[in-house]
Amino acid sequence: MTAHLSRRSLLGLAGAGAGALLLGACGDDKAEDPNAPQTINWWHIQNTEPMLPVWAAMAKEYEAAHSNVKVTVQPLENEAFKAKLTTATQAGSPPDLFQSWGGGVLKQQVDAGLVKDLTDDVKPWIGNLLPASVQPFTIDGKIYGVPFDIGMVGFWYNKDLFAKAGVTAAPKTWTELLTAVGRIKAAGVVPIALAGKEKWPGHYYWAYLAMRIGGLGALQQAAKDHNFDTPDFVAAGQRLKELVDLKPFQKGFLGAGYGTPDGQAATMGNGGAAMELMGQWAPAVEASSSTSKKGLGDKLGFFPFPAVDGGKGSVAEAFGGGNGFAVGKDAPAATVDFLKTLLEVGNQRKAAATGAVLPTVKDAVDGIKDPNNKTVAETLASATGFQLYLDQAYPPAVGQQVNDSVAELIAGSKTPEQIVKDISTVAKSQ
Repeated sequence: MTAHLSRRSLLGLAGAGAGALLLGACGDDKAEDPNAPQTINWWHIQNTEPMLPVWAAMAKEYEAAHSNVKVTVQPLENEAFKAKLTTATQAGSPPDLFQSWGGGVLKQQVDAGLVKDLTDDVKPWIGNLLPASVQPFTIDGKIYGVPFDIGMVGFWYNKDLFAKAGVTAAPKTWTELLTAVGRIKAAGVVPIALAGKEKWPGHYYWAYLAMRIGGLGALQQAAKDHNFDTPDFVAAGQRLKELVDLKPFQKGFLGAGYGTPDGQAATMGNGGAAMELMGQWAPAVEASSSTSKKGLGDKLGFFPFPAVDGGKGSVAEAFGGGNGFAVGKDAPAATVDFLKTLLEVGNQRKAAATGAVLPTVKDAVDGIKDPNNKTVAETLASATGFQLYLDQAYPPAVGQQVNDSVAELIAGSKTPEQIVKDISTVAKSQ
């Protein structure tokens, strides 16, 4: 997914527990002949337009310039990637270059000795990247991944459908959002598109509400104490239940995927819902999933997740993360050089021009063409704090339980009080 301008005041990420014993240099350190034939096995999740052909072209260009290197590209859908990577890592054989969001998942891979320490390799050029973007990939002062994209989650909305419902301004508080949902529904429009089947989109609501109610400190304390059974997290569930009780989602949302022809992005891109809570990639996926392949164009707007009355969190605190790549322990020598090529300013501008990526290379920020992406970048630039996706910030089992529990709350099978107990039980077992 999980894409933005300088974030100078980012706070520490939850779940990045200090003091864990890290394995030393990972993988095989034997000297390799740089001219020997090498195959780079590259897994990424940009499996649709517009980035799918862009990555493919960059791989071909690299092969053309390096006759001894072959790049085998395996594009995978987000959830399929996670499942396949879990199988590969459990077997101790990660791909050479693969998608990473950093945080707790990457830390677990580091602790298991599955990824390379890139600190020395990237030292000559990592300074070209926005420092905030590198943070989730930095563990105990060492760099284990490189981000190509950094962004935040917020509400994307259809200006025409808002106007039809008489909603004239973007909601600034949770109460205003619920009022807008009621008006939109009364106008015969689906208020919100949601991929209920995939679970991760739903966790955005609970995570943001926990941030707005408890502040970033609540999320960081929960990671430290392995305890989510606190009033702030219960209140986040209660506020989310207020939304769910309004029945704001499209018909069949519990079985809907994200990027499928009848999924969340397509529902938005085809004008079937007034808004979705999603990351910076939303406009591009809406367009590629829509029947017109153009999406909403200038009808699409963006606003940050609203404040909660009486909450300790600020609307200036952002939730999101970056897409990046980690390098497997047995990757051939050319892998890091290929990664460097992907992060060259020209290639970052190409990625930015698609609208699907907000670049991490400082000099490529001028490649952002989409007005909404510029808005996201500016919003993130002024953020006073930042929280990584919970299903990445926390250890994988905890992140999965957050996704599962929030899905149960949205489906009506568990209460706000029950889900915090379930998440805490898993957190305490880690």
